[in-house]
Amino acid sequence: MSAEAADREAVSGSRPCTPPQASWFEFLLDPSLLEQHLQGPHPDPSPVQLIVQFLEQASKPSVNEQNQVQPPADNRRNRTLKLMALKVAAHLTWDLKVLEKGLTIPVLNMLLNELLCASRVPPGVKHVDLDLSTLPPTTAMAMLIYNRWAIRTIVLSSFPEKQTKPGPHQLNMMSLVQQEKELTENILSVLREQATDSIMVLEGALNIKKDFYVHTLRTLDLLAADPSTANGETESSTAGLRISADHLHCQVHYDLGGIYFQQGCSDPSVYEKAREHFRKARELLTKLDSSPSLCCVDEQRLAGYWSACKTLTGASDPSESQHTPYGQISCFMRNHDYGALIEAFIRDNVTSSLPNSFRHSIELELLHKLQQGDRALEEVCHKLCVCNAVRDALEGGVLSVSFHQLLLKPSKNTISFLLEVCTRSVDKEHRSETNKRKMALFIKTVCNRLEDVSLAFMVSSHKLFMELLQDEEKKILMEQMRKSSATVNLSAKPLPSFYDIPASASVNISQLEQQLILSLDPRHIQQILIELHGMAERPFWRVNSKWEVPVDYVNVILAIKDNLTRDLVYILMAKGLHCISIKDFAHARQLFTACLELVTEFSPKLRQVMLNELLLMEVRGHEAGAAEGNMERPPPDLVSRVRGYLEMRIHDLPLRQLVGEECVVFMLNWRENEYLTLQVPQSLVNNNPYIKLGQLIASTCKELPGPKESRRTAKELWEVVVQICSVSSQHKRSSDGRVSLLKQRESSMGILPRYCNGKIFLQSVDVEAVVVTLKELVNYALSLNPNNQLWLCTQADIYFVTNQYSAAMHYYLQAGTVCSDYFTKPVPPDVYNDQVAVLCQFLREVDYMTAFKALQEQNSHDSMDSFYDYIWDVTILEYLTCILFKEDSISDQHKAAIKAIGQTELNSSNPEEVLQLAAQKRKKKFLQALAKLYF
Repeated sequence: MSAEAADREAVSGSRPCTPPQASWFEFLLDPSLLEQHLQGPHPDPSPVQLIVQFLEQASKPSVNEQNQVQPPADNRRNRTLKLMALKVAAHLTWDLKVLEKGLTIPVLNMLLNELLCASRVPPGVKHVDLDLSTLPPTTAMAMLIYNRWAIRTIVLSSFPEKQTKPGPHQLNMMSLVQQEKELTENILSVLREQATDSIMVLEGALNIKKDFYVHTLRTLDLLAADPSTANGETESSTAGLRISADHLHCQVHYDLGGIYFQQGCSDPSVYEKAREHFRKARELLTKLDSSPSLCCVDEQRLAGYWSACKTLTGASDPSESQHTPYGQISCFMRNHDYGALIEAFIRDNVTSSLPNSFRHSIELELLHKLQQGDRALEEVCHKLCVCNAVRDALEGGVLSVSFHQLLLKPSKNTISFLLEVCTRSVDKEHRSETNKRKMALFIKTVCNRLEDVSLAFMVSSHKLFMELLQDEEKKILMEQMRKSSATVNLSAKPLPSFYDIPASASVNISQLEQQLILSLDPRHIQQILIELHGMAERPFWRVNSKWEVPVDYVNVILAIKDNLTRDLVYILMAKGLHCISIKDFAHARQLFTACLELVTEFSPKLRQVMLNELLLMEVRGHEAGAAEGNMERPPPDLVSRVRGYLEMRIHDLPLRQLVGEECVVFMLNWRENEYLTLQVPQSLVNNNPYIKLGQLIASTCKELPGPKESRRTAKELWEVVVQICSVSSQHKRSSDGRVSLLKQRESSMGILPRYCNGKIFLQSVDVEAVVVTLKELVNYALSLNPNNQLWLCTQADIYFVTNQYSAAMHYYLQAGTVCSDYFTKPVPPDVYNDQVAVLCQFLREVDYMTAFKALQEQNSHDSMDSFYDYIWDVTILEYLTCILFKEDSISDQHKAAIKAIGQTELNSSNPEEVLQLAAQKRKKKFLQALAKLYF
């Protein structure tokens, strides 16, 4: 065993749950380990990581005796490393979708060139000059894989990418990044020059009807053992993995369709070729089985390509309209059958067959026709807007601007239709608890937005309102409506209550069990249980499968010998925890207090458990008040009890980790920094990782006013954060055996949601994992409060830095709508910061450099020419007219720019108030126009 391997073995002894990561040189020393490693359930390193490591080591330059850098040596070590990289790719069955996702263009180019070399493709000969049908099977297949990758890479590289602006901490890496960028561009340049040849090679493969064969680990081993003799076997028709002609043709048709579709931007006639290839790919896909193959067609993308090609070429398939949702919608639109269209949208709210973006695009298309004068479409547009709003609500999305505008002055028929759609969208067969809560939130939103009280009462009297909303929610909404209208008297008809249902011995067990489920009165619950136990002897804590208590407490509660007492304790705790989860703290306090009184009589252990849960309830109650704007500090008694919990040491007491976590967060949120930094016992810091993290955060916050003094604590805090976010496939243990600080949480409170940041740059951290975690965190935050401007901006920042510009624009605009009453008021200047480079005029200091660069782009698809009327900055308009000027003629764009700059209200001699008014008017119209495009 090597020294390094021995060191890792010694370290791993202290953390047996985490197997050590294999190193590339171990496979070089013992190649037989590779296949064993790859066949493991979760190999670490992953296959694509191994490919990178093998090729990186094989391509390292050498240094001669004169200290001169030499190309990588062609020796046995490097040849073995390259062969192992090929074997890993063979293990992945040469799946280009997987390889493209995990490898950069230079690395994948190196890998596939090694495949060409190993497969005996004649060097120096153009692939298009070779006859595939006469080549050995593995040689022909290597050429096809390479040329498929070539055209796929051309297509992928045509998608827009954000140019990264390096920060100061990245300057030392700029040379490496620039080198890789230049290498990538060189490779792409060669691939584009050879694109016609690659297309011809693949078109030729479609004429070959026999099966194909591709290298496997076995055939590559044969080549490594004795290339001169093994080549005969690898050239035979039986060696390697068999790929049927249909499988290969399906994949080639799909890839050729992609390259032709990309070329259609400059030559629309090519869309016909793309459509034909996609049609054949779809036909073959329906015939294929699920056997291993190279066919890695993205069926969803294929459907999108097919739909786009039909639209662009004007072709239609009558049979398809009867079978696919897309075809049905297209048929309805073509025949102006808008009644059937609305019905299809309502049904789709249950099945979710159509993407939300497609549904909104249909609404926008009809809205455009309405704006052009087709007034008959007004009701249709309103109904589609309602259908889409319900779908958005069920998916936890943000409601569109058009729906909020519709609620400003809706008709009675509109509200009636809305209630019908809501009812049909959560029918009894599809009523999950999640959907019911989302629909309840939507109905509350509608009630709050309706200014006409009679329409609000129309909603509140509907059966869906009565079924889905909690009693407390209904009471609050009804009280708000009473205050809004002095003419409507609801006191004669009180809301129904389920809390005072009398228990009687004359009712049967099922009725008593129903009352047991509905009741929140501890005395009533006890009375029902007494009657039930008198009628039957069975565990009634199982009546409702949704009654749950923490797993830490289950054994203690079920160990209670008296059956009635056991049922009562379990049900009181389960109902109390449910009340806390919906923030019904009044009933939770009643249930927990009753449970505490009960267990005090016979179990000191359960008494302390209930005291802990009461403390957690008080902490959450105070945090909930703070979230609603009550920033009054917690009472000293509560702070003292939190300290007592953190310092408590009782042997054999079941403790929920969540209670400790939220106690630490509570102390941080209310700035109890003195306690966390100076008074908390050191033994707690050493033994409780959450207290350790809390102490570091408190120390850093406390010392922030003095930057020099805060460096040490900030560094310690950052080291812990890095440990939390560092790359790891499992929960790691530190050298002293303690579990790391990272764990999943269900609580809506905590540290991270209050300190989110959309940009995270750290080389030693798994940035992708951080982005995914942050995105999920913000999604969850928006599901709780979809109109929070800060969270909307953070979500937009995340999408922006991950190159998803359309989604970023959507959330930037949404952030603007929520703080400007849907752009009827000016957007506050701090909403659009320098991250939103696409809105150059909205910054405190106009970003002329970005604006000028954007105006110079020749191949953009941003409809900029239609937005000239919305530009109010004269400097930008002057620059625009200059770059559009042509000596021989005046273009339409130039005329539009001259018209825009010639408006009198933009004259720089005007008073400042006039200029500001002109800018505000254009801002409003511009943002509203964008909002209609994106919502």
